[in-house]
Amino acid sequence: MRATTSSTRPRAGAPPADVAVLGGGIIGLVTAWRAARRGLRVTVVDPEPGGGAARVAAGMLAAVTELHYGEETLLALNLASAARYPDFVAELEEAAGLPTGYRACGTLAVALDADDRAHLRELHALQQRCGLDSQWLTGRECRRLEPWLAPSVSGGARVDGDHQIDPRRLAAALLLACERAGVTFRRARALRLLTARDRATGVVLEDGTELPAGQTVVALGSRSGQLAGVPPELLPPVRPVKGQVLRLRMPGEYGADPGGPGEGSGFGRGSGSAAHGPLLSRTVRAVVRGGALYLVPRGNGELVIGATSEELGWDTTVTAGGVYELLRDAHELVPGITELPLAETSAGLRPASPDNAPLLGPTALAGLHLATGHYRNGVLLTPVTGEVMAELLTSGELPGQARPFTPQRFSHPQEQPA
Repeated sequence: MRATTSSTRPRAGAPPADVAVLGGGIIGLVTAWRAARRGLRVTVVDPEPGGGAARVAAGMLAAVTELHYGEETLLALNLASAARYPDFVAELEEAAGLPTGYRACGTLAVALDADDRAHLRELHALQQRCGLDSQWLTGRECRRLEPWLAPSVSGGARVDGDHQIDPRRLAAALLLACERAGVTFRRARALRLLTARDRATGVVLEDGTELPAGQTVVALGSRSGQLAGVPPELLPPVRPVKGQVLRLRMPGEYGADPGGPGEGSGFGRGSGSAAHGPLLSRTVRAVVRGGALYLVPRGNGELVIGATSEELGWDTTVTAGGVYELLRDAHELVPGITELPLAETSAGLRPASPDNAPLLGPTALAGLHLATGHYRNGVLLTPVTGEVMAELLTSGELPGQARPFTPQRFSHPQEQPA
C-alpha cells in the first residue's frame, strides 16, 4: 500500500505533529532526526529517550561476520547501511557536537578447536560466495595480528570492513541532534494507538493525553507487538531475546586506541611483544563450546564481552551463570582477560522477528508504519533505517532496498523474500 504523505508545513486543522515516533531508542531517534531534517514536525514518545537495547549492545558493525545461512537478502541491506556509516557519523557528529566512538578497526573471527574451525571455514566459504572481503588466516597469522590470543587458536577470518561504534554515545548524539532539529519529546509511555475512519491518527499516552499525528511510527523494539489499539492481525511478530553483556576496563597502554587499519595502527603487530601493545586492536569474534562470543575493545579502554542468547521472555536479570560463561569462554580465547577489572554487567532484550530481519515500512492500516525487529543488527542498520523511514514519511514511497522487509510479508506469505 502507499502511505499518506505529510506536508512539511502545517495545514489548517492539521494535527500538531506530522509524525509521532513511538520509542526513543536509536531506531526511533534516527527516524525522528531524519524526518525532522526533511521538514516534518516530529514528536518522540518515550519515558526515557536514548535508552533501549542500545544501552547494552556492543555496537559491532558486522555486515560480513554476522552473515548467517539463509540471510543473504538481509546481507544486502546490512552492506548498504555499513557503507553509509562514515558519512552518517560525520553528519551526526557535526549536528550534535558529540563523538560517537566510531572506529574503523576491523574484525577477526577465530576458531579454537577442530569443530569450530570447520564451522568457521564453512562461513568463510559462504562469505566468499557472496563476494565479501574476508581473508582466511592460519592460527599463527591470527596471533601475529592479536598476540594476546590463546595458543589454541587454530585459524580465523580477517575482515577489515567490519567496524564498531559505541551505541551509548550514538544514542546520546542522536538525542541531541533530534533536539537541535526541533524534535519534540513526550517523556511518557505510549498506551494505545488512536484510529479513526480506518487510519491511524496518533497515540494515547499513559496519563490519558491524546497526541494526534498525521503518521505514526512504531519503533518500540521488543515491545512493538504490545501496543494496544493496533488491529491484532497487524501487530508485529517481534519477540524479546535476552543478551547478557560484560564491560571490563583495560588499564594503561592496553586501553590505548590503535586507530584504524594500516601501519602503526595495531594491524600486522606480530613482531613485537604482546606486553607492548593493546590487549586487542580490533573486534575479535569466536564460537566457543558452540556459543557465539565477541570481544569489542573501545578506544576509551573499555572492553565489551558478549553475549548470551536466551529465550526467556521479558527477563533482564543478570545471572551468575551468564557472567561465568562469558568470562570462562573469553578467558579461553584471551587468557589474560580475567585479570582485568569488571566494570559492569548488564542484560537487554533484542527485538527478534520470525526471519531475523527488520520490519520496515507501512502496514495495512493507513498512517501506521513499523521500524522494529532489527534483532542483532539494530546498530548496524541505523543509518539506512533513518533514510528509509524519512523517505516513506515524506514521499509516501518505500525505497526499493527496504521492500523485501515490509511488515506485510508476514500477513502475505507469497511476498516473503527468497
